[in-house]
Amino acid sequence: MNREAFTDLLTKEGFADSVLVTREPNGAMDVHTHPFEAMALIVEGEMTIRVGDEERLYRVGDVFHLPANEAHTERYGPQGVKFLVGRK
Repeated sequence: MNREAFTDLLTKEGFADSVLVTREPNGAMDVHTHPFEAMALIVEGEMTIRVGDEERLYRVGDVFHLPANEAHTERYGPQGVKFLVGRK
């Protein structure tokens, strides 16, 4: 998905303004939750998200969606990752 289509999707789905998040190469976040629903588009690099027993790799153009309070882990690729995220 491209940026324009993604921002249109965010608006349609009722997400607030998006922000660009940058994470460091080979970084990680242990199990955590967010008090908000998140939908994000990978714009550079890659990241892996694990929810329960399921792990998925997201690359440029991929979109991920996490409900509020969903426990998950994150790992960032060798070039790090940048993603455009809407929260609600």
